[in-house]
Amino acid sequence: MGPEPEQIIVPKENAVFWLDKNGVWHNEHGRLEHPKIIRYFHKSIQKDENGYHLCQTRDGFLEKVYFPHEDTALFVFDLKRKETSLVLILNTGNTLDLDPEQLFSKNDQLYLRTPDHLVKFAPDALVKLSRFMGDDEDRLTLCLDEKTFIIPEE
Repeated sequence: MGPEPEQIIVPKENAVFWLDKNGVWHNEHGRLEHPKIIRYFHKSIQKDENGYHLCQTRDGFLEKVYFPHEDTALFVFDLKRKETSLVLILNTGNTLDLDPEQLFSKNDQLYLRTPDHLVKFAPDALVKLSRFMGDDEDRLTLCLDEKTFIIPEE
């Protein structure tokens, strides 16, 4: 194994793009529109001790661009039913098995807490999840395989 590539670090204050509270990328000209760029940005998201950044190897350098985000950098963009559970598809392309015990709502938004990340449900994923949701005495619930989970409000 060769030497680690030299790093180029761009601090969040110098980034020319950011992620809004709905998981949409923006730059100084407005919302990014090119689907391939958007997918590339999402798939490049990583996290280290300094925060979320886009990471790529370019011209023999490892480039990390830390970017501002309004709420969280990870979003559930889609979900799929898997036997007795749900698989969450994140904006990065990674998947997570839904652990209903880690769900919570805050300011009318739905989140999932993992050991390493806070993940927010994007509007399209919420629509898909809504068929498993209900309310019980004015509390939000998730119903999977005849089991009901109360989703706490924070």
